[in-house]
Amino acid sequence: MKIMAFSDLHLGAAHAAELVAASDQADLVVGAGDFCNHRKGLDRAMALLSDIKTPLITVPGNAESAEELRAAALPGMHVLHGERMEFEGLQIFGLGGGIPQTPFGEWSYDLSEKDAEALLAGCQHADILICHSPPKGQGDATSLGTSVGSTAILQAVERLQPQLALFGHIHDSWGFRGQIGTTLAANLGPTSNFFDVTL
Repeated sequence: MKIMAFSDLHLGAAHAAELVAASDQADLVVGAGDFCNHRKGLDRAMALLSDIKTPLITVPGNAESAEELRAAALPGMHVLHGERMEFEGLQIFGLGGGIPQTPFGEWSYDLSEKDAEALLAGCQHADILICHSPPKGQGDATSLGTSVGSTAILQAVERLQPQLALFGHIHDSWGFRGQIGTTLAANLGPTSNFFDVTL
């Protein structure tokens, strides 16, 4: 199965147009959070993506909450936050938000490591793990070289060993590809990233 994945659209109209155009080459589209900015403009972000006809699975970023994303979701779009779903035989688990908590203030939709660990504990198997935040030490370096990823997500990837761990959040590490055991870990960014997954 061919997966197209992206993150951190942040209301970028040019990126959205590219994603829409590329989406018909995929069997499934994954959006790993931060569709809008500072909890504003989510309806506009969804309108930019509304011509995607391929099934779309998303998680909230820290720029929108799970409740806000569910309320604004496009027809047929699935929003996962501490939840699992099956898609054509694939087990997919999603967890959104900034993990660990960000320094951005009250507008940011964040989770503590403890809360993230509790939500991830409910997942016993996943072929694809979609998070907004990166696992600790994997595509989580800021422009200053500081590692700001999540230990809870790293531990979940190590335990579950999904085929793919997809995330965004740390803009300075967009395009990162790495391995955690047998798992391909990818910091996506707002362009189309294609992956092949075996059933």
